[in-house]
Amino acid sequence: MSFETAVQQWRDGERRVAGAQPHERPAMDRVVERLVAELRRRLGGPFTVDELVDLYERGGTSWTLDVAYAAAPGAPWAWDARTVADAAFARYLREASDYAGGRRIEPED
Repeated sequence: MSFETAVQQWRDGERRVAGAQPHERPAMDRVVERLVAELRRRLGGPFTVDELVDLYERGGTSWTLDVAYAAAPGAPWAWDARTVADAAFARYLREASDYAGGRRIEPED
């Protein structure tokens, strides 16, 4: 999966969370926060955009259901990986060492 494809999917997840019904949003935000914490645990210290894309592609998002259920057991609308996992990856992307100002920083030769 290319960075461009991944980031488009992740931003779509952010938009879906932002557009959620007001009564659904707190549970979704709670799940996204827990997923970001789990991404931080899985990737450890500094990471690159490519490492995050690789985790998304190779690791998939099936693991996010357990986290989502634990964070919001009574809120099945907050368990959809296309929404909450993608939003979490979008949020965590901002911490990548080669990402700034909303874009990927290309290495200098």
